[in-house]
Amino acid sequence: MDDLEGWIAAVRERLDLDGEPPDPALILAVAREVRRFVTRPATPVTIYLFGLAVGHGLPPAEAAARLGLLARNWPTIDWRD
Repeated sequence: MDDLEGWIAAVRERLDLDGEPPDPALILAVAREVRRFVTRPATPVTIYLFGLAVGHGLPPAEAAARLGLLARNWPTIDWRD
């Protein structure tokens, strides 16, 4: 088990999280796009909101796709639409 897998397992246990473990590659891809196209400080907040959305039932791949599109088009789109 590598450090990331071990860390994820320990966090899940400490927070009493069950269910499917997260896909680190998907989360890191979202973080990379936000950092690149928006701003570095938006990254942890976005990942927190990503987790909330997934926790409320949005499939992780759908949440990632939505956030990736938003980030890649930032600020050329009107976020209120």
